[in-house]
Amino acid sequence: MTKDTGDARLSTGAGAPASREVSWWAAHEFLEAALAQANCGPLPTAGTPAWSALADGDPRKLLALAVAGEHHVLRVEIGQQCRAEAAEDVWGGADWSEVARQVKRRREIDEMRRGAA
Repeated sequence: MTKDTGDARLSTGAGAPASREVSWWAAHEFLEAALAQANCGPLPTAGTPAWSALADGDPRKLLALAVAGEHHVLRVEIGQQCRAEAAEDVWGGADWSEVARQVKRRREIDEMRRGAA
């Protein structure tokens, strides 16, 4: 678990942290160890009636939420990878000087058309 430093930015993601990179594997390993230590058996899926029926103090209720949160971490990591790959494809796939010239030409033509109207 994390130490409470009194700085809300650490837990909410606000501000400018050193890195916003998300690692599903690190989260998975941590959760796997926590589940092994809890030794609580099968968990109901978070949000289901079986999960709702657990007492609020039942550790399985919180652990089930953590398992569901692991899925979110995986989705964030995959999204990061996809954005990085797309950025590389865009950057490597165009002559940006030519793109800038084309944009400038289009703007000049648009200005000429507006002036003529």
